[in-house]
Amino acid sequence: MESKYKIVFVTGGVMSGIGKGLVTASVGKLFQFRGFKVSVIKIDPYFNVDPGTLNPIEHGECFVTEEVWNFEPVPDSKDISFNISEIDQDFGTYERFLGVDIHPSHNITSGQIYLATILRERKGEFLGRTVQIIPHGTDIIKNRLKSIAEEENLDVLLVECGGTVGDIESQIFLESFRQLKLELPGNTALIHVTLVPYFDIIGQHKSKPTQHSVKALQEAGLQPNVIVGRSSKPLDDEIREKISLYSNVPINAVISDPDLETVWELPLLFEDQKLGDYLCEILDLKAKLVTYSSINNYSEWEKLVQIYKNANKSITIGMPGKYFNITDSYISINYALEHAAAHEGYKPNLKMINITEDTDIEKELADCDGILLTPGFGERAVEGMIKTAEFAMEKKIPYLGICFGAQLFYVAFCRKYLGLKGANSTEIDPKTPHPVIDLLESQKEVDAKGGTMRLGAIKVKLIRGTRLYDAYKKDEILERFRHRYHIQEKYIDDKAKEMGLVISSRDETGKIINSIELNREDHWMVGTQFHPEFKSRPYDPSPIYSAFIKAVIQRKNKK
Repeated sequence: MESKYKIVFVTGGVMSGIGKGLVTASVGKLFQFRGFKVSVIKIDPYFNVDPGTLNPIEHGECFVTEEVWNFEPVPDSKDISFNISEIDQDFGTYERFLGVDIHPSHNITSGQIYLATILRERKGEFLGRTVQIIPHGTDIIKNRLKSIAEEENLDVLLVECGGTVGDIESQIFLESFRQLKLELPGNTALIHVTLVPYFDIIGQHKSKPTQHSVKALQEAGLQPNVIVGRSSKPLDDEIREKISLYSNVPINAVISDPDLETVWELPLLFEDQKLGDYLCEILDLKAKLVTYSSINNYSEWEKLVQIYKNANKSITIGMPGKYFNITDSYISINYALEHAAAHEGYKPNLKMINITEDTDIEKELADCDGILLTPGFGERAVEGMIKTAEFAMEKKIPYLGICFGAQLFYVAFCRKYLGLKGANSTEIDPKTPHPVIDLLESQKEVDAKGGTMRLGAIKVKLIRGTRLYDAYKKDEILERFRHRYHIQEKYIDDKAKEMGLVISSRDETGKIINSIELNREDHWMVGTQFHPEFKSRPYDPSPIYSAFIKAVIQRKNKK
């Protein structure tokens, strides 16, 4: 029976971190330009059920979805289930490019697949059979892919496989792709993203890593339809011909993916190389009428790219944090700052400060026009982060604290203005004499760490007359949360209010404080327990990030 949907697989070779997520999102954009309904699945070969317990230094940011999914390894069985809203950082890339909220079920991990296989065996689903990776594990994977495409009525489903071809962890997924290509003839395509290094010393690209990578893919029974060559410089015809010859793909299917001024330009570059037309040809897709919007319309995307290219002024944002061994640790924040700044004609210079207790805060932040205090967990570097919030108060530097950054803003205020010596979060100091940050009531009986935080999009009730309300201009918003600890209102007494502390939003019950700020005409300082960066888009910046950037620009121009 003819499939109603098409599947495009995206694999990677040579090394991780070369930009498969950007390629996947940009290819999705090509299909959107042609009027197709698309979504993305990301496969992660690690055994974690989700990335919620992974260190950002090891894996990058943990992205939070709008919805929370109750994952049941054995369908319709309530014996074991897990709440999932924490997913791979690539979903931030997909949502920013495609303008759609993606369901957390779209992040498939090895942990989910093997857990589902073993628990179904224990339940008796495979009675009389020897349970194996093929077909039992691969069937679960294929059914997950097909059910998402069918239930969401997609025209095109993109499936990105994390890691690199040849990794032992990925073999079960590549085998599933091979089987689906057989089961859905003419309805699948495979894009292989590989590194094509350029050596300045000889002025030449090298194709050998790509050749070896494609060979490993072919050994798994997969032949790519498209090779995307990631390199610092555009691929010339000579190297494209060589890759075509040794990879068994047409030369027009060898696509150049060089360094760009802005990532939002990548779909346009792919369009210039006719990648969208080529994929539609091999998938037998005929373009539909495109509904005009800033998301789906090609000409609007061209205008968007120009906004980012034409941003020619600069501001410096200090970002003290504890996970700056890799910049991906705060990638959604980085993009949210870029979105907000670009729409004001600025490029943000992000000064990422890997803070320690010995960091000279004043020296590090002396040249910063604004400060964003980053999210995090645990006691390491906390005192330096608290000093950062105190420094912002003293010097009246525009400040935005996100989650942990909001909590530490409150700790700093309580110490500095309320005289609460030793005030702290019980996460950091369980014996603090002034537990100004403490566990949420709903968290006090929770033992398991995975998927148990306050997660997903939650209604936030804004209080009029605050900077937060001025930014959103709404009484109620939906923002995404990921936390266990929260601000304790009992410390916000008359003295705190006199010193300028303001509660600017609460949850629906009125019991949980979702944001605070300082009521000072000459100082913009806001802390949000939620993560507005997860909903920021290149064409629609987060309102509170935009308000922060405007305050930064205003202060810079007054100097």
